[in-house]
Amino acid sequence: MTEQTYVSDGPVDSEQAQELREGMVSALQTSGVLRSPGVVAALRAVPRHVFGPEDELESAYALRTVLHRTLDETGVAVSMISAVDIQALMLEQAQISPGMRVLEVGSGGYNAALLAELVGPDGQITTVDIDPRVTERSVQYLARAGYERVNVVLADADSGVPQHAPYDRIVVTTSVADLPPAWIEQLAPEGRIIVPLRMRGITRVVVLHRQGAGLVSGEYELAQFVPMRGAASPAERYLELADGVTLLIDSDLPIDPGALRDSLSQPRVEAWGEVTGVERFDGLHLWLMVNEPMFGIITATKAAAEAGLIAHAWPLGLPTILDEAGTSFAYLSLRRFDDGLRFGAIGHGPRDQEMADRLVTLISTWDESNLDATIAVYPAGTPDDAISTNGRARVLDRPRNRVAITWPAPQES
Repeated sequence: MTEQTYVSDGPVDSEQAQELREGMVSALQTSGVLRSPGVVAALRAVPRHVFGPEDELESAYALRTVLHRTLDETGVAVSMISAVDIQALMLEQAQISPGMRVLEVGSGGYNAALLAELVGPDGQITTVDIDPRVTERSVQYLARAGYERVNVVLADADSGVPQHAPYDRIVVTTSVADLPPAWIEQLAPEGRIIVPLRMRGITRVVVLHRQGAGLVSGEYELAQFVPMRGAASPAERYLELADGVTLLIDSDLPIDPGALRDSLSQPRVEAWGEVTGVERFDGLHLWLMVNEPMFGIITATKAAAEAGLIAHAWPLGLPTILDEAGTSFAYLSLRRFDDGLRFGAIGHGPRDQEMADRLVTLISTWDESNLDATIAVYPAGTPDDAISTNGRARVLDRPRNRVAITWPAPQES
């Protein structure tokens, strides 16, 4: 058995660390995540292993390794250093230039160091976190890696960090459902907010820029993040349907918890659509969310799927639609038949077949494009006629924002 090297064990072989870092960068370039010389240079410069001394040296430079999870009192992860492929993706989205002022929401140290490399000595990086354990680690490891110039702030990021504003970029590393007004106020006129926006259980990393009274997406990408703690926490409800099976749904939707649990315990029905050639279908998740008033996400453990409680244990969860009474539901499925792959629906409850058929019908209206929706954020109270929509739209009313997700109308041939 080969002995593993941990950073906390003592001095690290700098040549080995550099070799692993080069391999990490090369793999990110091959995957197509890296596009700009600046981000490449930053990833080559910052010693990632310094920020995760509890991890094996090799793991610190693996593309999808999450470093140092901070847990709450129940054992749930509330903070972590994201996988480097996600961090690289967000840095590419941010398009950061030397001399910029950047606010990072959600600390950890490593990403702040990368940002410091990108803005250079004439720029300024501020990183803020609500957890003193996180900020203490950030201060310690940023100093160890040579990035003492980063401003580390212990605070609820809901108020931003006004003393270092305005910011050319605000990079958020936890998911939010309701953007704090302070972020928008502290954003420079031509600035961007890069944020994992949580919409009815679905998260997309959105690049927002000012347009009129609101913020509009320039692009977005698929990713998963822990929810932000504090005033901007998502207004969601987690309902355990069975051991290892949880329904995530907006808190204001009417459901019957007992009936839903009973429904899952009953035999299921299935409905299947036509053969599909699509390989990436996260756009379908958004399509279903936009078009269904009663929508949620079912998450399941692998053990629950193996026990037959649920058909799948997909990492992104199972898009789910519910009937108006909140007693029956159907969730997305995918199966390979003799003639090819087919999307389908698994239905449970008194209206199981009706819900399964309804979901399959809605799937059939999706044009199989993946990243076509426009996501915009407006202040709460913005009238409907001031929200720009052209096509199928869903407006999510939050305490401080109205989030509009619009799918473009089909082009006439």
